[in-house]
Amino acid sequence: MVHWIGVDDTDSLQGMCTTFLATEIVRDLTEDFDLIGYPRLVRLNPNIPWKTRGNGAVCMRFGEGLGPPFVVGSIAGRTIEAHPRGRASSEPAAVADRVALHVERWSRFDDATTNPAFAVLSRQPTPALYWRAVRGVVSKGSAQAAARGLGVVRSYKNGRGVIGALSAIAWRPRDRTYEVLTYRAPEAWTTARRIAPESVIRMDRNFPSTFNNYDYVNDRLVIAPHSPCPVLFGIRGDDPAVLLPAMRVIEGERPERWLIFETNQGTDDHVMRRRSVKPGATVRLSGRVTSPPRAIAGGHVVFRLGDLDVTAYEPSKQFRAVVRSLAPGDRIEAIGAIRRRPKTLNLEKLFVESTAPRFRKVANPWCPECQKRAKSLGRQAGFRCPCCRKHFPLSAATFDRIERSLRPGWYEPPVGSRRHLSMPLKRIGFASDTSPPGGSVSPPAFLHARGPGGLDSEAGDAVPTLYPLDDL
Repeated sequence: MVHWIGVDDTDSLQGMCTTFLATEIVRDLTEDFDLIGYPRLVRLNPNIPWKTRGNGAVCMRFGEGLGPPFVVGSIAGRTIEAHPRGRASSEPAAVADRVALHVERWSRFDDATTNPAFAVLSRQPTPALYWRAVRGVVSKGSAQAAARGLGVVRSYKNGRGVIGALSAIAWRPRDRTYEVLTYRAPEAWTTARRIAPESVIRMDRNFPSTFNNYDYVNDRLVIAPHSPCPVLFGIRGDDPAVLLPAMRVIEGERPERWLIFETNQGTDDHVMRRRSVKPGATVRLSGRVTSPPRAIAGGHVVFRLGDLDVTAYEPSKQFRAVVRSLAPGDRIEAIGAIRRRPKTLNLEKLFVESTAPRFRKVANPWCPECQKRAKSLGRQAGFRCPCCRKHFPLSAATFDRIERSLRPGWYEPPVGSRRHLSMPLKRIGFASDTSPPGGSVSPPAFLHARGPGGLDSEAGDAVPTLYPLDDL
């Protein structure tokens, strides 16, 4: 057993970052305890309206370390090591008082929307708490009930941070990624960051297991935040061993500290396969396109999948060109968040299974008796010979098939327009972040192995097929 520490909702749009507070807790507690495993950055439901920015909470484990230590960071010139496993070496209450000092010092209590909380538990709450928090809405009461009798839980103001703090502890990874986060010296927090873009490009091309580093489509770096928070930059990847050498490639402002986090970023943990479309959820729908895409105010593009509007919003940039290429009859799978008003799916990724044939009329039917072309009777009404009055169906006209530019495969927004939790196609080996804008890739094998209700099923065309809820 170890001490599980979770912290959430300490920052605001005007500054601070809960991961920086985690570095302060690590700096303090590693004087007397061992850090067990990587600290964790756990993103929760991105559709929660009261989130600060990325809806991330942190979790750390401390105790008596077992197994060979490994380096996870550097804080104030001191190397931080962790152990692969451990056991508890004190009571949670003793650790909680020290954690409280940091939460109370660094939290942005001046912001009305900041409601900090932390927990120090002897064991994890049920994993169902994490899955509810990453895919739905969890009440403060139900989160507290899941941790009852497990240790110390403290909250401030309205205490909403309890939900994230406990849910972060409850995470048991099915899939995971890592991020090395670097931090600025406090005196630099309100100044512009100095990062050489060409060094980010060089790092991105030399470390292919990292992802979401540079937006080549819009020519901007993505590793640095735009808020006045302590973070200098962060590099995400599948292999923690390459993050430190990747970090050293970046030129510009020198970090004051750095720490590698284990994360659920880029895992699609927030995506549900279920039979109901509930606002606030991120779902995976398959079916046929039932309306041509149309542009609406704000630069957004909307089409219908069955009886549901699907929207590619302006921030998805070039991804909208893919959506504009859809046509009625195309069979697709759409992944995105359900908005309440207007009821629509906010598109995150798109898989085109097949495209419908499209034709262009090049000539009206030929009347063999009169040797003349028939005249149109109006939209969908067929044709009639102007001489003998013989009627011809629509199918009697001459058509040429139109070549479609859209190809079957996966499509995703540019790097700078992706959500923290959304799995980049690069992670499943079917695309590169340096791919041309809107480029498609072949479908991953698992999409064709899902069985009934998956992309291979012959479910109804007019209404989207929704996948059943994952077993938790």
